Amino acid sequence: MWIETRISMLFEEEVNMGLFDKKYCDICGGKIGLLGNRKLDDGNLCKECSKNLSPFFNERRHSTVNDIKDQLDYREANKAEVSNFHPTKTLGAGSMKILLDEDAGKFIVTSSRRWQDANPDVMDFSQVTGCETEIDENKNEIKRKTTDGKEVSYTPPRYKYSYDFFVKIYVNSPWFDEIKFRVNSSSDIERKGSVEYREAEKIASEIRSALTKVRQTVRDDIAAANAPKIAQNCPLCGATTIPDENGCCEFCGGALNV
Repeated sequence: MWIETRISMLFEEEVNMGLFDKKYCDICGGKIGLLGNRKLDDGNLCKECSKNLSPFFNERRHSTVNDIKDQLDYREANKAEVSNFHPTKTLGAGSMKILLDEDAGKFIVTSSRRWQDANPDVMDFSQVTGCETEIDENKNEIKRKTTDGKEVSYTPPRYKYSYDFFVKIYVNSPWFDEIKFRVNSSSDIERKGSVEYREAEKIASEIRSALTKVRQTVRDDIAAANAPKIAQNCPLCGATTIPDENGCCEFCGGALNV
């Protein structure tokens, strides 16, 4: 009887607190189910609208309704970027991979085989601000059983280690500032220096090197494009000229040695 009374009191308290009040999504206006609310700083978000946000976005609770609307507008526009994305190189061996469109200077990070349908964030090489490798070491003690079935530590204690390799890409984006994913395809690597360990280390290094290289190439191109052009003597017509955007003489159109 006491338990039933206590449950009734708790239910009444929750009702008074408004926990069972009907809630509506401030984005689409739809009704939100009992366990479907995603709380925002100044409103509510349904799980269906939440699915359309970037998978790398994790600041929902500190976002306003307008912040979410802006991001959903960006995500909708991103679909056109995905349609125009043509991968030329793939990096990674685990479920998450990096696809590079070297001709367009863009990349995506996705775990979906049908990435065209997943609407992955399409980013410019120039948005990469850094890239690093993280190695997580997991340590679990190995114990032995006594004759009476109890588990006790060895003397000295023994441990089983496992390792996971992660790549963390720092990016300049309004919606997230890093992309972190596991490199190794197996659940864990059991020994330093093993074939699996060296392979994961190699893949992480390739990803870091590739993104660092393309970022620097883009920045060098931007710097070269913004550099002041110097007057030269045209070897064809002899005129003193400033090279045009194609590196040619503005008078005769001849190629200059820029």
